[in-house]
Amino acid sequence: MKQPLEESLYHRLGGEKTLQQLVEVFYDKVARHPDLAPIFPDDFTLTKEKQFKFLSQFFGGPDLYNQAYGHPMLRARHLRFPITPTRARAWLACMQETLDELGLEDHIKQEMMMRLTYTAQHMINTPEQEN
Repeated sequence: MKQPLEESLYHRLGGEKTLQQLVEVFYDKVARHPDLAPIFPDDFTLTKEKQFKFLSQFFGGPDLYNQAYGHPMLRARHLRFPITPTRARAWLACMQETLDELGLEDHIKQEMMMRLTYTAQHMINTPEQEN
């Protein structure tokens, strides 16, 4: 007898509805964060749309990002923004707070953060400023 395929992280975390909530709560935090706000636009509408589409795909749901924008090419698309280790940590802290607020199961939060941490570290493109 065949073993059933494991459901994607996208489905296990709650699918579209949960991801929409996550994006809304997360970007409210980003907009208020002193390390992150300077590298984001004042209007988060397009940013939220892209993030929702990317995360849907990233966590095993529909490939919405590819359909709308082509391959994510994350590092290349982020090179114009100075992403320092401090900003990567701040981004991850906002995401962790968001996941905690959404009340997701611990094993799902851990799996999400593991994947996001790897990606955030890969996005770093600027060293910290020396004082």
